[in-house]
Amino acid sequence: MSSRISRDALAARVAVDIPEGAYVNLGIGAPTLVANYLPADLEIVLHTENGLLGMGAAPDDDAIDPDLINAGKQPVTALPGAAYFHHADSFAMMRGGHLDVCVLGAFQVSERGDLANWSTGAPGAIPAVGGAMDLAIGAKQVFVMTDLLTKDGASKLVGACTYPLTGVGCVTRVYTDHAVFDVTPEGFVVREVFGDNTVDSLAALTGLRLTRSGD
Repeated sequence: MSSRISRDALAARVAVDIPEGAYVNLGIGAPTLVANYLPADLEIVLHTENGLLGMGAAPDDDAIDPDLINAGKQPVTALPGAAYFHHADSFAMMRGGHLDVCVLGAFQVSERGDLANWSTGAPGAIPAVGGAMDLAIGAKQVFVMTDLLTKDGASKLVGACTYPLTGVGCVTRVYTDHAVFDVTPEGFVVREVFGDNTVDSLAALTGLRLTRSGD
């Protein structure tokens, strides 16, 4: 049995936890896949920081509108009743606490819920903060969707972030290709495991003290 699930499977798992009626921003990269797995029978309103409320799933190749894109410049669709507005108004929604959930990628998430996702601080690295800081402090819940390990095998869940911070104590839950973790005052709690992972194997991968939800 594999110890990892695919990006699409993870996006589908994140979608399950987004409640009906929520206003949601999906960050650039993997989080945008979540739009493809939201139940059609639930009213969930997707917001893009470049000025669209009511974003739908990605279009088929023969239905792409080059003028209709998300903040990552990917083609999207607009649902009936969608609204377009100025970039400044979009950021006012983010900063004003009007979003229920945002889903962001990450380089690191600390045990206390600190998020680092805009720069590794490496020489020559191109910083790409975008609206992540505004989303991290403005959304009522911050979900992180990411691989558990880097390409070099280092854990993205850490005791303390070593990269420049995006937000302090802002992350609610972390969805990884190995397991789902809640951020609590006691540290990371394993909410759900995928494949043949266990709390002990995850602790070995991350080097952190982990507990299982309900323990």
